[in-house]
Amino acid sequence: MATYAIGDVQGCHEPLQRLLERLRFDPAQDRVIFLGDLVNRGPQSVEVLRFVRSLGNSAVSLLGNHDLHLLALAARGEKAGRKDTLQGLLDAPDRDELLGWLSRCPLAHEDPETGVLAVHAGVAPQWTRAKALALAQEAGAVIAGAKAGEFYAHMYGDEPDQWREGLKGWKRLRFIVNCFTRIRYCDAEGRIDTRHKGAPGTQPAHLHPWFDVEGRRTASDRIIFGHWSTLGRISWSGGKAMGLDTGCVWGGQLTALNLQTGALVGCDCPAAQKPGADG
Repeated sequence: MATYAIGDVQGCHEPLQRLLERLRFDPAQDRVIFLGDLVNRGPQSVEVLRFVRSLGNSAVSLLGNHDLHLLALAARGEKAGRKDTLQGLLDAPDRDELLGWLSRCPLAHEDPETGVLAVHAGVAPQWTRAKALALAQEAGAVIAGAKAGEFYAHMYGDEPDQWREGLKGWKRLRFIVNCFTRIRYCDAEGRIDTRHKGAPGTQPAHLHPWFDVEGRRTASDRIIFGHWSTLGRISWSGGKAMGLDTGCVWGGQLTALNLQTGALVGCDCPAAQKPGADG
């Protein structure tokens, strides 16, 4: 039995099938963790959601920012935007079943065998592993519950930018979700910055990749994440954090990590979007 983690698929169904064939993935024995953003930008979001849902207990899929954007569009009854490739999903005859399943996907997952913590984007520097998992469950319960529509009305925005235990209501939930699905950089005090999307070295001097912030309370935990296609590398940062979004939808690769052995396997992908679009 093997457990794999796979970076952002973003509607690239055919590369996903090729990657799983290369891994000789057997859903009867193996498990896979998808690191969020199953949908959008690529051409086959419907097929990706149907396939991953069909894997049942063999797969865990985390919520990413594009997945939440899809759920928000559906909740508000809006059409997909000009840059989105989500309209086929919104018009699909089985959309309610697919979106209901997606809404119940977690924001964070701890692999029981290896202890690796999986998130889409990152973890606030002030959080311990236990705190991160508890907050993911707290926000996930709202996303999967009766107040999801209210949350989506308050989801978009960059404030608050720093964790405080006293945060309440929609501000608290917005910060939690922004950390798990949008974070890339923080300053030395742990204030998150969601505006800068380039690779390290392109950001203002006061910002640091979230996994390099001094004093991060998960510094001793192994964490895998996606979201950051411009990171330009796949490596354990300081031995403890690994990015797996290798730009599949931009013509890069779709990458899988074997959590037991540390082996990386990738497959090349045709570009579905021009580099430089929002991640």
